[in-house]
Amino acid sequence: MGTNVLKTETPTSIDDAVYFLKENFNEGDHRPSISFGFGDPSCFECFRTTPIAEDAIVEAVRSAKFNSYAPTGGILPARRAVADYLSRDLPYRLSPDDVYLTLGCNQAAEITIKVLARPGANILLPRPGYPDIETYAIFNKLEIRQFDLLPERGWEVDLDTIEAMSDENTVAMVIINPGNPSGSVYTYNHLNKIAETARKLGIIVIADEVYGHLVYGSNPFVPMSLFATIVPVITLGSVSKRWMIPGWGLGWLVTCDPTGLLRKDEIAESINKLLVYSPFPPTLIQGAIPQILEKTTQDFFSKTINILRKNLDICYDKLKGIPCIMIPQKPEGAFFAMVKLNLLLLEDIEDDMEFCLKLAKEESLIILPGDREARNIYFQSVTSARVTVGLKNWLRLTFAVEYSSLEDGLGRLKSFCQRHAKKYTLTGSPAVDQQIHVEH
Repeated sequence: MGTNVLKTETPTSIDDAVYFLKENFNEGDHRPSISFGFGDPSCFECFRTTPIAEDAIVEAVRSAKFNSYAPTGGILPARRAVADYLSRDLPYRLSPDDVYLTLGCNQAAEITIKVLARPGANILLPRPGYPDIETYAIFNKLEIRQFDLLPERGWEVDLDTIEAMSDENTVAMVIINPGNPSGSVYTYNHLNKIAETARKLGIIVIADEVYGHLVYGSNPFVPMSLFATIVPVITLGSVSKRWMIPGWGLGWLVTCDPTGLLRKDEIAESINKLLVYSPFPPTLIQGAIPQILEKTTQDFFSKTINILRKNLDICYDKLKGIPCIMIPQKPEGAFFAMVKLNLLLLEDIEDDMEFCLKLAKEESLIILPGDREARNIYFQSVTSARVTVGLKNWLRLTFAVEYSSLEDGLGRLKSFCQRHAKKYTLTGSPAVDQQIHVEH
């Protein structure tokens, strides 16, 4: 794939892509529409959050203690609860002063990027990756330099390219673990290598861990902050995914630096200045978060993981049965699978964008295209726009939906691929015909 420096054209979000595809549903199709586009399973009854969280919110409301504005960065009991929660996985303890509460993980990413931005600076981002982080970098005039994730190696970071693309103006590298959109879960050894590389280059690591602990394979979740004695780490996270409450809007930005390498006073001042002029998480959820983090039982987490693992198994098996789709490895975490299209096996489909558009029109099914450039014919804009996850002719789909929708949607996907499969004619030569059969 190689390295790539992106231009600062106006980005287009995952939301834009999904909503556009929805607008192209066939009104004559009376089947219920299905979306594999968003990573939000909370609308399904099987993914309802724990009663512990619901009771905590009710108690916070009835206490009348959390009706006022919250202080910048969050109320102390909430910050302490997040510090304690994250410290469970660490050999050192985080302080409430290390924690800044935000309006979800996206705001945590935005604030972090703003703090690091300066004229002439650049930041290293993964490809494929989460486009909102790129959006914040672009809006803050940070040059984006992308490093590849390697599908043949479990979507690990291509560390060989990191040093080549870094220079004295590089401020940080971003990792997403567990991976969105790749579904990867990085091992202790790989994260240690990332930390050593960042230390050598003199840059910090921004770890987006919003899917932390949502893992299904042999690799456990290992937080990047475990390596903060090697290199300073800024951890981004929230309760949205693990607790199935993305609409509650509480995330965090945490400075993990037990050896004191960061200029903490300067960074704290910058973060607080930005948060003063930013929306803050509702005080009610801040009041409830100590109980949510401290009292949620393992039974709730295990139930969620078991449902997602079952869905993943079904998704993986059925995708392997569709000839034009290649899934390089079984996802091990998060909510997503990345699959590659073999366009040679399809008729009248030029790329992933056209595949997803026709799929929406013919099957009322949404899957996210991976294409970096959205062509004007689809997005009807004057200039091209950067979209989605950054790999041309790849697709991202979520398996975090209810079982019946997953089965139905995967069936529609297979029917669509069969309908658009390239036709071939037997030649009469056993050797040639066998090759054609294999390819199809």
